[in-house]
Amino acid sequence: MTESDAAKAVVRRNTEEVQGKGRFDIFEELFADAFVDHTPQPHMTPDKAGVRKLYGYIREAFPDFHPKIHWQLADGDRVITYKTYYGTHEGDFLGIAPTHRKIHFETVDVMRVRDGKITDHWGVGNLFSLMQQLGVLKL
Repeated sequence: MTESDAAKAVVRRNTEEVQGKGRFDIFEELFADAFVDHTPQPHMTPDKAGVRKLYGYIREAFPDFHPKIHWQLADGDRVITYKTYYGTHEGDFLGIAPTHRKIHFETVDVMRVRDGKITDHWGVGNLFSLMQQLGVLKL
C-alpha cells in the first residue's frame, strides 16, 4: 500500500465511521494529539478538541448525519475529498431551532495524515446552500 493509499484509507474511515456513524471511539485512534484545523468553524478551537466538539454538535443537530464520498485524490500525505453530507435538522444548529427538514451540502476538504493519524485539516463547505435549505436565507 502506498503512502497515498494509506492516507486515503484513514480519511475515509473518519468520514464514514466517525462523521457518518458517530463512532467517537474511533476518533481517538484517527486524530493526532497535535491536530491543527486551519479552517475552524465559528466558536470552535483549531485543535483536536475543537473538531471533536464540532462533530458532536453536528450529530446533535442532525442525528442521521451521513456522508457520501464522491471522490478522493491523494498527494503523498495529503488527501482531498469531495463529498456531500445529508441529514435531518432535529436539533439546534447555529441558533436555528429544529426545522425537521432534510438537508444536503457539499464539502471539499484536505487532510494530512502522518503515521496513520490525521494531523491537519483545511476545508470549505457549501453552508450557503445549507442555510437556504433551513429557511434562513431567502432568494
